[in-house]
Amino acid sequence: MHIAIIGGGPAGLRAAEVAAVSGATVTLFEGKASVGRKFLVAGRGGLNLTHAEPREKFITRYSDPHERWTSLITDFDADALRGWAAELGAETFAASTGRVYPRALKGAPLLRRWVQRLRDLGVHFFTRHRWCDVQRAGDRWRMDFEVDAETKSYEADAVILALGGGSWPETGSNGAWTSMLERLGVEVTPLQPANCGWEVAWPPELLTAAEGQPLKNIVARAGEMEARGELLITRYGLEGGIIYQLGAALRALAAPELIIDLKPANTVEQLIAKLGPTQRNFVAEAKPRWRLPEAAHAILHFCASRTSVDSAEAIARLAKHCTLSLTGPRPIEEAISSAGGVRWSELDDQLMLQRLPGIFLAGEMIDWEAPTGGYLLQGCFATGTRAARGALDYSVLRR
Repeated sequence: MHIAIIGGGPAGLRAAEVAAVSGATVTLFEGKASVGRKFLVAGRGGLNLTHAEPREKFITRYSDPHERWTSLITDFDADALRGWAAELGAETFAASTGRVYPRALKGAPLLRRWVQRLRDLGVHFFTRHRWCDVQRAGDRWRMDFEVDAETKSYEADAVILALGGGSWPETGSNGAWTSMLERLGVEVTPLQPANCGWEVAWPPELLTAAEGQPLKNIVARAGEMEARGELLITRYGLEGGIIYQLGAALRALAAPELIIDLKPANTVEQLIAKLGPTQRNFVAEAKPRWRLPEAAHAILHFCASRTSVDSAEAIARLAKHCTLSLTGPRPIEEAISSAGGVRWSELDDQLMLQRLPGIFLAGEMIDWEAPTGGYLLQGCFATGTRAARGALDYSVLRR
């Protein structure tokens, strides 16, 4: 049986591995000059492979439908991913945050071993092949690729598409596949930036005081969703784990607002007490008395400038409820990942397109999102594993 995989990111490489281990002839096509580019980009931050939290909580990190993710993660969970890395000689550890990294804190050595393993398994690699069409050829699929201004065609018993979402186009994930699948009748939710910064119209004086500085140990809320951690003030707005977690909630708001509690460890009453006999200059007095870092004080000053702060109680309540109006997310090209993609309703349990039997999907082409913290790579590995098993079963049944 011959299985073709289009896309050489983590999901595609994992699908190739699973299929080849089971004895299939596997050909992997990649539009760029080399595979694993997004894997290497993730490695710049130490290569956060997965997360060590309990599986029940782990699954809730993924967007609906949760029953799909319960099945996918149960079949290939964090322990399985750590075991996979160990087989390639990469021992892993869980940081205090629960994030799991290889000891080397690098992606390149692991990727080199992975690609060599795939070559040893007989996987054929065709790089600089840009996918441009797919169509039935009897009981097989024919794929067309642009190669050096020419069109080349190949056939396979089953095809696994793993072309990524729309973020970081330099890695090959440009989302150009959406129009092709829509032309074939597949319903696709428009791609949107996820795990990205959001823009705020900062006044110049705030940037002078706090650009590039972190807001630490805060709690923020968007709609009904809340997150704890850090934010970074940038020239265009905000970056950081908190706003990445709240991205979906912010996109759901007609007028996106972020409500920040600058002092979550203190009640309003405690903050009032710390101000002591202060009767004026409440914003200025709050900085030393509450031990506010420069970034937190800049945010407090910004919010106070838009309302009346005429008492200790007013400034204390404001510190617990600083409201920032956001003008929108950063461009999808800057996002760590993307939301949207092929709708789950288009896929069966094996991640096969029901309208195009024999074509399977893996990774960020599917309409799902998750926060940073190892969940994105885990999702790519889990869907790549499932798609490969589905393609194997399909190919066997067709023989």
